[in-house]
Amino acid sequence: MRPGYGGWAGIAVAGAALSVVVTIAIGALGPSAVVPPLPGPAWQPPYSLDAHPGAHLVIALEAVAIALGALGLAAGLFAVRRGWSPDPRRLLLAGCLAAVVLAFLPPSGSADHLNYAAYGRMAVLGHDPYVLGASALPGDPVADAVETPWREEPSVYGPVATAVQALAGLVGGGSVRLTVFVLAAVNAAAFIVAALLLHRLARADRARQARAALLWTANPLVIYQLVAGMHVDTPAIALVVAALAAGAGGRWRASGPLLGLGIAVKANVGLVALGPAWALRRRPAALAVVAGTASLTVLVAYALAGPHALDPVLHATKSISWATPWHLVQSGLQALFGPGAYRVWIQIGSLSVLALLAVSLLRALRGPYGLTGAVTAPTTSAPTTSSPTSAPAVPAGAVAARDVSAEAVQAREAAGVAAVMVAAWLFATPYALPWYDGLLFALLAMVPASALDGFAVARLAVLSMAYLPARQDDQPLDLHWLVTVLRSQVVPWILLALTVALAWWALTAGARGSTRRGSAAPPP
Repeated sequence: MRPGYGGWAGIAVAGAALSVVVTIAIGALGPSAVVPPLPGPAWQPPYSLDAHPGAHLVIALEAVAIALGALGLAAGLFAVRRGWSPDPRRLLLAGCLAAVVLAFLPPSGSADHLNYAAYGRMAVLGHDPYVLGASALPGDPVADAVETPWREEPSVYGPVATAVQALAGLVGGGSVRLTVFVLAAVNAAAFIVAALLLHRLARADRARQARAALLWTANPLVIYQLVAGMHVDTPAIALVVAALAAGAGGRWRASGPLLGLGIAVKANVGLVALGPAWALRRRPAALAVVAGTASLTVLVAYALAGPHALDPVLHATKSISWATPWHLVQSGLQALFGPGAYRVWIQIGSLSVLALLAVSLLRALRGPYGLTGAVTAPTTSAPTTSSPTSAPAVPAGAVAARDVSAEAVQAREAAGVAAVMVAAWLFATPYALPWYDGLLFALLAMVPASALDGFAVARLAVLSMAYLPARQDDQPLDLHWLVTVLRSQVVPWILLALTVALAWWALTAGARGSTRRGSAAPPP
């Protein structure tokens, strides 16, 4: 090994590989406390050993997969920054192969895939999944598989997600097993498409390709959450990555519809649109095309589904999850002022934190991410504009500007702003689940390394531990402390400390950057 990264590369390979192997083993063992059963003919995929392992064993395996994955990911990113140069093609192949294998195994970690199957079944049978929950179809083999506490809940996913779920329901019929497999195949395909796009975007730089693979394709935590967990976030992420990739190739006209489709899968990826809005701020015609086509795509999708399809999403924005620091705030307010949800207060507070983090991160990462123009004030609708300057700067670590097209530079800038906004949202939002973080890792794979990488890894590892598992049925009573202590008390404090540390780093790094730029400025 070359000096500089020592044994970190070995730790990265061993940790990531073992984590993925353990994740595969959890699914292969079959129904358990972390793998919901899938009713349907045994000859249909997905397949497993039906070993019915004990709850303590599989939950321990989940913890091992998360711990090894976090260690391997952190070591890999550190080693790359110190000079390690793994073959990105091998990482790409390994990650894609893991996705294919996991598609043929039962999803693990949560029971969200059963909700997806039920919503597709409802759509096929002529029911409205945005109005009714699975409980509205008593006796239906697919709807009856949905677990508590989601049986009464209508879909919070976009019309494009519902269309895919309906296709799976059409193919699967009354078989939960086959319906879930179709969804798993779509999910794996989306993951692989995103992997190939990220690999191609970095094709001029082997180190960037390796970084992209470590953060997405061969990222054991992303594989654990998005591939093994089979969450609808994966297709949404693939679509917005495709939108940014189209921009990098000078095809901004294609970016708008792709962004719109991504938002019509899951609304939170709409934050990515702030990236192109910033990057194209000096090209009003191109910006109008991207914004117009994206908006039109979303409007058409929701017009077909019915405007009421937005109601469950708007209701969900008021929720507060147990593992976020805002749960502590809510408990404190209840202790001080009596019973109440205090959702409006918390929403105002979270928006304030989001604005602070967004502006601070934009200042701190202005150099590494190649962001041009001064950031002067927060905004919740679009990035702050600045006075026109020359062509956007090339991010640190990128090839020289003369070797990069203007579109590629703008696309990198768009990814940088999008990464900042998504990071600010994730650390500030009152409602977060670990698989939401996959969007941030896909965006980080498109920009140079920074301290934000470490904060993202730590956050996903901690939040993943909080949801061991994210399923409520079939959990042993003696492990209930994982919810009442770890999820609702320990993890919120850790995430609060991480949020404060991120804000402090961003503020101090931004101040240092401003000082350096001021000292480097020519005298008047």
